[in-house]
Amino acid sequence: MEAVLYVGHGSRVPAAHQEAVRFVEQCKAAIDIPIQELCFVELTEPDIVTGVDLCVTQGATRVIVIPLLLLSAGHAKYDIPAALEAAKRRHPSLEIVCGAPFGVHETMIDIIIDRIGEQPAPLDRESMVLLIGRGSSDPDTKRDIAAIARRLQEKTNAPHVDVCFLAAIHPTLDEGLERASASGYRHVFVVPYLLFTGLLMKTVERKLRTLPVSHQQWHLCSYLGYHPRLVTLIQQQVQSLSAAKKGA
Repeated sequence: MEAVLYVGHGSRVPAAHQEAVRFVEQCKAAIDIPIQELCFVELTEPDIVTGVDLCVTQGATRVIVIPLLLLSAGHAKYDIPAALEAAKRRHPSLEIVCGAPFGVHETMIDIIIDRIGEQPAPLDRESMVLLIGRGSSDPDTKRDIAAIARRLQEKTNAPHVDVCFLAAIHPTLDEGLERASASGYRHVFVVPYLLFTGLLMKTVERKLRTLPVSHQQWHLCSYLGYHPRLVTLIQQQVQSLSAAKKGA
């Protein structure tokens, strides 16, 4: 019997946990697999090994693991595989297959465009976008955010899309805001490339409040959130991983 195990990042902020739970409930309703559980990489229970245990207890013989992560960095490359190896040692006969983070996908570009479109001002020739990534020591993070920024510019014809990061990588958030301030664009659309609310989102909000008054208009877009488009993306990933078994 198949099961789906969703793996969220985890957060100490209760609102972030509640967002993850609500989103997974939407996924469960769209995916016709009887066993579906949610676990987290860190900071929140249950952890990944416990999540696998919950699936096995309900009769799962094959677990499809779906990382609810934006990019492929340390959690996707090391933490999740290590936890799944530990779970496999506890359940040697269990088959575990793991999907990929959302990555550089057209759906993610469309979600960014949706968030920009929620602002009252249009993204016109007097506008730029500042895309803010979480940041990671993994070099793939900077490469992937740059690829997302390029595709966003191509798809929207925005005059300029710049990037910065909240941790570990340059340009930093302060550097990104400074460059945007000096850019001369009248409208600056600030897009936090974050999946859920939490301390990092609050950092962005606080930094924007400290900017000096100028001719520029700053538009803080919503973080990506667990957007309805992601339900479809996850549904497709689960179907693909499930079909791979049936076609074996």
